[in-house]
Amino acid sequence: MTADSPWEPPFAGTEAEHLAGALDRLRVTFRWKADGLGANGLRARIGASALTLGGLLKHLALVEDSIFVMKFRDELPMAWAGTAAGAEDWEFESAAEDPPERLYAYWDDAVARSRATFGAAMAGGGLDQPAAITGPDAQVVSLRRLVCDLIEEYGRHTGHADLLRESVDGLTGEDPPPGWRPRSGRDPFAS
Repeated sequence: MTADSPWEPPFAGTEAEHLAGALDRLRVTFRWKADGLGANGLRARIGASALTLGGLLKHLALVEDSIFVMKFRDELPMAWAGTAAGAEDWEFESAAEDPPERLYAYWDDAVARSRATFGAAMAGGGLDQPAAITGPDAQVVSLRRLVCDLIEEYGRHTGHADLLRESVDGLTGEDPPPGWRPRSGRDPFAS
């Protein structure tokens, strides 16, 4: 991590620091790919795919809350009260109706909640502590497993975001440029 690239994972850290760093790097790379777009850019599609950057913003916000609020803490995420969250593909389909500032806020707010939950969990027991959910045959599911699942989810969708953003305005690249900060929504690294 450097001052102009705070999303860079540590070069030599603990397991928890590496997992959190890998997740944050993917989060920020995804957010960079989705940043600064208006409604048309967030609704753009490629070929026959129904995926959009707006749909991915809303989907990943819902996944953040699903992992850290529902699966880890066994609470209902209040952010989604009164919505059809949970209905198949709801977040992808309904994103076209949301204004850009709402889509960015969904994601920014969910990531802030997840970071706070992860920080508290690390202070209160670490990666081995059990989640509220169980696996097949009542197997314990650890926080480590949930973080790895979220890393996998971001890996898949950050690749989608690469293609979608390139189709919108030609933006390419593996990581945000040094010093990057979002033009839309909140800065994920602001204190």
